[in-house]
Amino acid sequence: MAEVKIQAEARNEFGKGAARRIRRDNKVPAVLYGHGTDPVHITLPGHDTMLALKTANALLMIEVEGGESHLALPKQVQRDPLKGFIEHVDLVIVRRGEKVQVEVAVHLEGEAASDALVVTEHATVLVEAEATHIPESIVVSIEGLEIGAQIHASDLTLPSGSTLAIEPDTLIVNVTAQPTAEQVEGELAEAEAEAGIERDEPTAAEEPVAAAAE
Repeated sequence: MAEVKIQAEARNEFGKGAARRIRRDNKVPAVLYGHGTDPVHITLPGHDTMLALKTANALLMIEVEGGESHLALPKQVQRDPLKGFIEHVDLVIVRRGEKVQVEVAVHLEGEAASDALVVTEHATVLVEAEATHIPESIVVSIEGLEIGAQIHASDLTLPSGSTLAIEPDTLIVNVTAQPTAEQVEGELAEAEAEAGIERDEPTAAEEPVAAAAE
């Protein structure tokens, strides 16, 4: 994974008011920490940060004004729940060659049997890899899989240098039968009952109209 360089500014103002002012300037408040160092509070350019964090586990080279640089991974990204813009970023400092544990997305390829339903039990897998060689995704082939087939963590083909950080028997993909219309209707009715939703029964006046339409 290529490094993305981001120019950052040192930040000395804290609190909600300061964060709002930073966001109004199309910037993002952030904090760098890790390896026993004191937290470094910084401000990141909003557009560059948004583009960089479109890639999961983006490897960032944060260049702070004054000449200080840090290699970092996003640890937590807070976004506005409605508009989706980035509100705050926690970054963890990493070193070249060190191993880190990260969640990597599972990407399905191929088509299972026509009567099968493919259920992704885990959309991501925890792996251990070098900080500078984190895989972007783990590809899983479901081509031709029949009902009853299962793919566990131990079945995954990991990129060189990456190892599983979860139990090998963890179920990743489960192939089941397509539900019938009756099963879907029954599950919907059960969910509505649990939620306290009552369906309106057709009135006597409505029934003849329905019959005439038929």
